[in-house]
Amino acid sequence: MHDQQQLNRIRHFIRDVRMAVLGEEKTYTQGSINRAIFLLSIPMVLEMLMESLFAVVDVFFVGRLGVDAIATVGLTESLIMVLYAIGVGLSMGVTAMVSRRIGENKKSAAADAAWQAILIAIVISAIFGIAGFIFAKDLLRLMGASSSLIESGYGYTKILIGGNITIMLLFVLNAVFRGAGDAAIAMRVLWLSNGLNLVLDPLFIFGLGPIEGMGVQGAAIATTIGRGVGVLYQLYILLRGSGVIRMLKKNMVYQASVMKKLIKVSLGGMGQYLIGTASWILLVRIISIFGSEAVAGYTIAFRIIIFTILPSWGIANAAATLVGQNLGADQPDRAEKSVWKCAYLNMVFLVVVAAVFFIMAEDFVRIFNTEAIVVNHGVTALRYICTGYIFFAYGMVVSQAFNGAGDTRTPTIINFLSYWLLQIPLAYMLSVQSPLEIKGIYIAILISELVLAILAVLIFRKGKWKLVKI
Repeated sequence: MHDQQQLNRIRHFIRDVRMAVLGEEKTYTQGSINRAIFLLSIPMVLEMLMESLFAVVDVFFVGRLGVDAIATVGLTESLIMVLYAIGVGLSMGVTAMVSRRIGENKKSAAADAAWQAILIAIVISAIFGIAGFIFAKDLLRLMGASSSLIESGYGYTKILIGGNITIMLLFVLNAVFRGAGDAAIAMRVLWLSNGLNLVLDPLFIFGLGPIEGMGVQGAAIATTIGRGVGVLYQLYILLRGSGVIRMLKKNMVYQASVMKKLIKVSLGGMGQYLIGTASWILLVRIISIFGSEAVAGYTIAFRIIIFTILPSWGIANAAATLVGQNLGADQPDRAEKSVWKCAYLNMVFLVVVAAVFFIMAEDFVRIFNTEAIVVNHGVTALRYICTGYIFFAYGMVVSQAFNGAGDTRTPTIINFLSYWLLQIPLAYMLSVQSPLEIKGIYIAILISELVLAILAVLIFRKGKWKLVKI
């Protein structure tokens, strides 16, 4: 009897994994909350895992070109994080509106919101793309890059920022799918993009046959092509209508009222991520005081961290979708229970990852570079930052829960207090003005993330987010 029960559990688990990957479940306002989290989290975690591969694959191959090439990727990444912040912020507004409309069973209204988001993304990416293409050298110089680094790496910066429309649309359209409960489609998009990037990266960086190697610039071309193909696939799915939402001609018009609502919700999301991103850029600028090797070591550590933090964001995104759909279905208590369960699951996952990273930090860093000073900086960064994973776990899930409810203002205020008023001044004092040097920056990161998590949990418990209307 016991053996039969175990066999049944295994069968149910395999069935649910299959459903999650294939995206057979579309709405999550009824039934077991644990099962809803599982079905949403599996494809979202895999999606974020694929997104993190963009960063890891680039550094893996670029690392063979030397310290300046790695530093170029790190400095460009710090600049393009502004675009990531806008893209992610807009995505939060999209997920909140689409999931709410799906919870209300208004699919056409969800498609209306999706089209307005596409229009916003195109305008923003055009502005940044033109500026990045023209002023690539000046931007690297502003970040403290050496003359030799600028000359060898500005092509990477120019192409990646110039082609940022692929980044913006990839974020926004996947947010549409996640909000609609089509997390499996978002996952497949990233599989396609990363598969291409994995093949094209070494081809364009080092060359093969008639294709001449382009060095670090080749990595930018490969990444942009991979993301571009992913965007084309997203548009095909939306227009063909094989997912929950189908984009029809009637939806593809400018709608001032919908645009206004989306911008209002998204501005808070953009604000909170711009605050975090500006903080991160300033951290990189402080790190650059300690030399290119320090920037390279931190870049490697950060990419390794992203590899696990982004899948963790998959769980947080699941919480946002569950909050939006359940508030739309007028089930606020179910929404709250979903958040606490997602946060606990996230904490367990990240604690395990932190233990592995702390023990094997040097092994992971050496995969990307073997220069002793770079490895030393990378190991230090990785061990200090992963120690705070337990705080990251709750902070990111609860913040995304606010965003899923459409309350993007609260996380913005929390980010401002934690990052600008605390993290940056503390990082400068503990590194530049104390014997801790670069270790002081990582200690400041730990302290600010602890404060962010505590504030987010305390405010979330008050429950005002349940009353937000969008």
